[in-house]
Amino acid sequence: MKMKVLAAFLLLSITVFAGQEVKKLHIGDKAVLTGVKMLAVSGEMVSIDDARKENGVLIIFSCNTCPFVLRWEGRYAELKELADKNKVGMLVLNSNYQKRNDVESYQEMKVHAKEKKYNFYYVVDKDSRIANAFGGQTTPHAFLFDGDMKLAYKGAIDDNFKSASNVKKAYLKDAISDIGKGENVRLKETQPVGCSIKRKLH
Repeated sequence: MKMKVLAAFLLLSITVFAGQEVKKLHIGDKAVLTGVKMLAVSGEMVSIDDARKENGVLIIFSCNTCPFVLRWEGRYAELKELADKNKVGMLVLNSNYQKRNDVESYQEMKVHAKEKKYNFYYVVDKDSRIANAFGGQTTPHAFLFDGDMKLAYKGAIDDNFKSASNVKKAYLKDAISDIGKGENVRLKETQPVGCSIKRKLH
């Protein structure tokens, strides 16, 4: 039964943007809206510029409830540790505007972050502004920027949302390590897998 449910979510993970006003950052593009302040679960107002470090910043579009996030988020702490080691900041955004008065409310974000022991910024992307500017498609969807704030990698966290122990290709970890060494990211883009962002369209 669980496999059938997961298969259904996999089918739903394909996001179509036909006719929608959503921009898209390409590899090598500079980050945009980096000074926009967003409310974090800690009560702080944080921007991408605030979170960035010497070698760049990792942005992950995420949420409280998507089954793919629930499978992957156990790896967020490892990503934060690796990012810190390589002088890369980390910021996790909730862009699910359409569920903001329900399961993706700020209060529910605080509860979720506490339960999952988040040790990184988890912020409200008000009106899905950053998701729409970056072209964030799914939860999760990772965007890694280098020290010049140019997009170095975007896509999935790794090749196995079901099990961390069965990961064969750790896309995001490899990309962070490459940036930390001052090298070109070996694999710059992969297909994001997850639930569609319940965004606000402008």
